Amino acid sequence: MRTDEQLRHQWVDEQPRTRWVDQSTFGSRRPDLRLGTRSHRLDRAGGGTAADRVAVQHTVRTSTAEYSLLLNAPSWLGRRGIGEALADAVGELRAIDLTYGPARPDSLVSRLRRGEISPESYPPLVDLVDRCAAMRAATDGWFDAWAVPGGFDPGGLLGGWAVERAAARLRAAGIHDYAVLTGADLVVRGHAAHGGPWRVAVHHPTDPRRAPLVLEMTAGAVGTSGVTGRRGHVVDPHTGEPADQLDTATVIGPDLAVADAYATALYAAGPAGLAWFRAGSDYRALFAHRER
Repeated sequence: MRTDEQLRHQWVDEQPRTRWVDQSTFGSRRPDLRLGTRSHRLDRAGGGTAADRVAVQHTVRTSTAEYSLLLNAPSWLGRRGIGEALADAVGELRAIDLTYGPARPDSLVSRLRRGEISPESYPPLVDLVDRCAAMRAATDGWFDAWAVPGGFDPGGLLGGWAVERAAARLRAAGIHDYAVLTGADLVVRGHAAHGGPWRVAVHHPTDPRRAPLVLEMTAGAVGTSGVTGRRGHVVDPHTGEPADQLDTATVIGPDLAVADAYATALYAAGPAGLAWFRAGSDYRALFAHRER
């Protein structure tokens, strides 16, 4: 095996893994990432960067969200290759915002609403619609992109879908160790710059006095609905009224689009939605909270 191929394989962990760390044993190790505050926070963890890696951090803002990309890239790609991979991922995030945003009258989603096109006209749109249909079935109709005022609106999973597609661009370019964050959502894969799993502190979204849940992740996603504090941003698909069962819902699992959709549905359904996360499920509810 050539040296560059060895470096590729050395840092790739294809198996989704999350380890729940006992807070009392976490000690003085700082997390790499923090979630659950009004905006995500990136901590500068100790340990440095391995000699065969290049650590890159980049933030991009679209019309609807801010994304932070942390790359622990292999040095064999070279700075030009890493820059091209980063630009490709950022381009994907911007393109999805422009092409699929429901608030844009000329977007594919808006044109689909008006009956001007069919999903089959654009393969990515087929995937987006299919995912919405699958999550409607998985959540007993509590995630329903077709029950939103104005017609089809995939907003409950669109952000996660965008992040997953951007992450796929990174992997295609040879970068298998990264984190992509937006708001209280994130996707991680592989290892952080210190060479170990990504250390993620998930803070309670509404109670800063609680100790965070500390995770060590080599692959997975965390999706949250309600952390912005906006009331009425999720509609109960059965009544058409703003959902008021919970103040926030956070779900962890392999895919951010799915985790986002589950979090949106759980936010609407309330405690009844916890039945979706049975033993053996790839997804788990971290928080389902309502202030009294």
